[in-house]
Amino acid sequence: MSDRYTVTFFGHRDCPENIIDSLYKTAESLILTHDNICFYIGNEGKFDSYARKVLQSLSQKYPNITYNVVLAYMPSEKRYGEYMDYSDTLIPDGIEECHPKYAIARRNDWMAKKSDCAITYVKYPIGGSFKYSELMKQQGKTVINLADVWLLLFWLSSY
Repeated sequence: MSDRYTVTFFGHRDCPENIIDSLYKTAESLILTHDNICFYIGNEGKFDSYARKVLQSLSQKYPNITYNVVLAYMPSEKRYGEYMDYSDTLIPDGIEECHPKYAIARRNDWMAKKSDCAITYVKYPIGGSFKYSELMKQQGKTVINLADVWLLLFWLSSY
């Protein structure tokens, strides 16, 4: 990888809104640790939506960061709505040739390959979020699972 540190996000489609504070603090700590940092986010669920909001906010505070929403499908009004802002999006090469059934997996493969680190919310050992966080661990990349932090906090609060 180049001297740019790249971080991606993988999380279950449905996650609690109170994860936003942990997302913010985790992303901010990486920003403060790495001068040249770029983030990649999907756009398929609540976790992705929360990550995008966090990065929109952090980019105001830290103008040196970059982030992109990585689309799995070619943009269309039907899929993303009439008023979708595409200014922070990118489409991996070749995605337009991929069968729609495999497009999210292809996009996630691309994000995992391009990234040094993942911020995840993986609560269950199933699904794409789990698959890609495990893949990145196997490749020796850093994976920060915010669900583990939540489980630890829950366990500590039960005493």
